[in-house]
Amino acid sequence: MFLNKRKAIFLISISVLIFILIINEVKSQTIKIVDGDTIHLNGEKIRFTGIDTPELKQTCFKDSVKDPCGVTAKQILIDKIGKDNVECISEGKDQYKRTLAECFVNNESLSSYLVRSGYAFAYRRYSKKFIPDEDYARINKIGMWSMEFDYPWDYRKSKKN
Repeated sequence: MFLNKRKAIFLISISVLIFILIINEVKSQTIKIVDGDTIHLNGEKIRFTGIDTPELKQTCFKDSVKDPCGVTAKQILIDKIGKDNVECISEGKDQYKRTLAECFVNNESLSSYLVRSGYAFAYRRYSKKFIPDEDYARINKIGMWSMEFDYPWDYRKSKKN
């Protein structure tokens, strides 16, 4: 009888340990930052809705000095995400079959963060949600608002011609 009690306690202990491990399972993610407003999350290509960031090859000028503002926008996103998990709320697909979504790190909108940092713009053509963030960056001359720049949509249009 003593052995059966010991065996039962052992089995219960193992069961509790397995349960705790399952409950506290860390969800691992594979993430690739493509540019300031596009990521690959677990193999899914996601385009942030409601904002537009400068293209990677796009440059700005601050006091007549060239600034790689497209690369900077990407780096700001990389730094903000760090090793944290990204959670996205899908809003559908675009014409390129990318998932359109608003994504968050620690419950903070990455789109709002990028716009308030001055390295993304409210993409009014598709959403009015981030206009207050853009107003904040513009009024305080944060990021690109302290430079000479082309809006990303104008830059893309100029490169097509």
